[in-house]
Amino acid sequence: MATQEAASQAVPSFEYELLDGDPDHVRTVVASSNYPSPRIEPSKVKLRHRIGRGVFGDVWLATLHQSTKDYDEYHEVAVKMLNPVKEDHMRVVFDKLEDHFYKCQGGKSVCRLYGVSIIDEKLCIIMKFYEGSVADKMARLKDGKLSLPDVLRYGISLSQGILELHSKEVLVLNLKPSNVLLSTKDQAILGDLGIPFLLRGVPIPNTDIIQRLGTPNYMAPEQWQPEVRGPISYETDSWGFGCCVVEMLTGVPPWHGKSVDEIFHSVVRKQEKPCIPSGLPPLIENALFGCFEYDLRSRPLMTDILNVFQSSLQGVNNDWQAIGSSKVLNKSSATGHTEWFLSKDHLQVNDLVRSRKPLNSCKSDNMNIPEGRIVGLERETEKDAFVLVRVRGIHDPVRVCASTLERVSFGLAAGDWIRLKESEKKHSPVGILHSIDRVGNVAVAFIGVETLWKGNSSQFQMAESFCVGQFVRIKASVLRPRFEWPRKKGGVWATGRIWWVLPNGCLMVKFPGILAFKEECDTYMADPAEVEAVNFSTCPGMVKKYQHLEDFHWSVRPVLMAFGLFTAMKLGIAFGKKVGRSKVKKPQGNLVYCESQHTAEGQNANNPAWIPPPVKNILFRDGAGTVAR
Repeated sequence: MATQEAASQAVPSFEYELLDGDPDHVRTVVASSNYPSPRIEPSKVKLRHRIGRGVFGDVWLATLHQSTKDYDEYHEVAVKMLNPVKEDHMRVVFDKLEDHFYKCQGGKSVCRLYGVSIIDEKLCIIMKFYEGSVADKMARLKDGKLSLPDVLRYGISLSQGILELHSKEVLVLNLKPSNVLLSTKDQAILGDLGIPFLLRGVPIPNTDIIQRLGTPNYMAPEQWQPEVRGPISYETDSWGFGCCVVEMLTGVPPWHGKSVDEIFHSVVRKQEKPCIPSGLPPLIENALFGCFEYDLRSRPLMTDILNVFQSSLQGVNNDWQAIGSSKVLNKSSATGHTEWFLSKDHLQVNDLVRSRKPLNSCKSDNMNIPEGRIVGLERETEKDAFVLVRVRGIHDPVRVCASTLERVSFGLAAGDWIRLKESEKKHSPVGILHSIDRVGNVAVAFIGVETLWKGNSSQFQMAESFCVGQFVRIKASVLRPRFEWPRKKGGVWATGRIWWVLPNGCLMVKFPGILAFKEECDTYMADPAEVEAVNFSTCPGMVKKYQHLEDFHWSVRPVLMAFGLFTAMKLGIAFGKKVGRSKVKKPQGNLVYCESQHTAEGQNANNPAWIPPPVKNILFRDGAGTVAR
């Protein structure tokens, strides 16, 4: 039945009445779609042999038969046959593919689509066949490396293709050299049109595929668990683009030789980043550094990457060789934000602004501009532009560097913690604002939502802020937290310290008072709506303060126990010495009964058998003889 639906004919035309000035005289107009129907009958596609296999399905070489009134056409095509989808979701996915077909028409740097079909009960995407890919070209080279000019040329075409999809709100999420096709003119063509993005939320028998949403070696941290560590966004493709460029320059894919679990541990938990070759042009190197920022908000957009590659193409020669590799370091400004983060907030005259908060900070350390309005721009294009801000209470405008300011709309700015006025059970009610335009439309990241949540500023209110270094614990009113959380003795929730804050507000918490051995998890996640901040001022009484101190470090209790034991030993030794001295002094006091102390000492010195008089009286009683000499 699904096959018959897929084999339907072109989109039918429809009639409507057009009012041409006079409402009493209308004329009927026949309208039809400019694009043909994307649905292709399975009988018109003849599969020849399989030419590739990927995470989401196989690629077949096939022949497509298209007939018109005058002639027949036969096209050599590539058929992407997706992995099986559950029958009750087949229609939903097919409708997505059909809508995707219309979006991808007319792209210059995107692979041409002929249509979609269902063959052997599998969804298929029929596209133009290209002779090879960037990966094929690298495989033919001795060391597998491409020249720097070729990398820049391919990078420009690839970024243009990604931008074409981004302009239609489609994410690729599966960027890798084998998906970068080459035309007959040696131009790079984007061959994957966002299949992982289309399959989001669709049950697939292989659950591992849907969880990863991409190929492991090229996946950004947020792709592994988008509902928890997300959201996935345009900057997610920046990470994949950087991985492609690194592989083209070095001939080796990122995390080569590691298993999927090892890559997950390196990228997600340890926050490691791919190494880039040294000796690159400064602009290219800086852009690649930005692509591998762990926080997606600090990565460059594809427009920034395209500008960098285009400006770097001139003057580059073929003699460049990778000298070595260098680890990606966090390069940020004095405020803790990268230049790519700062470039996303385009300031204009009459914007309301305030001093920018440091990264992961709850409060602004330096509120030079508590709130003011821009009245002038000195330079609009340079990253170190200065603006003139009129502040209430100050007569003359203040000249301030634009990078130290953030735009405020309806009392909100990017990075603010906000809470939904009407909470939804599907996701956390507390999230982080990613963007707000000048009319109040917002994009917010929530735990439980894979992509950015779109809404209006009237739906939110300010929420409690959390930052790195704070101690938090589960609220007493929460019986079952969203994520696993350790308990102390007696069933009390443990107190942990925030180690990292993800872009969706998810708190990464470590417990200094809990030792983790070998493979044990040392980092836990928390929903900001379920926790509360803990500090000495919120701990009533010495017992609570001690418990909070004990939560701070695992050695507090052992140290106090050792200190108590040491004190007890010291007191015991001191008391024992005192008792010992008193016992030694008693015989000296009893020597008064002797004739003289001198005589007694002499006896004690010369006669080893000498016995003190009290003892002698006990042994020999009255009238007993003395000890023989």
